[in-house]
Amino acid sequence: MNNILFFANLRDEAGHESVEIEAAGKTVAELKKIVADQYGLQKLDTAMTAINEEFASNEEVIKEGDTIAFIPPVSGG
Repeated sequence: MNNILFFANLRDEAGHESVEIEAAGKTVAELKKIVADQYGLQKLDTAMTAINEEFASNEEVIKEGDTIAFIPPVSGG
């Protein structure tokens, strides 16, 4: 199993701070699609992703036990 963490507005949209999903062997892009569909997240494709606190590309493959964090883009002014 993998722990999936949501930050900022993604946490509000998902209705959870974290969830457990079996994601081992999937790419970050595949996981984003699954999570977006399951939790109704509109802008997950623009979110940054970290695996075990290291930023990861959409092509990176997730391993058993990895913690994946989805971090939305930051805006401000």
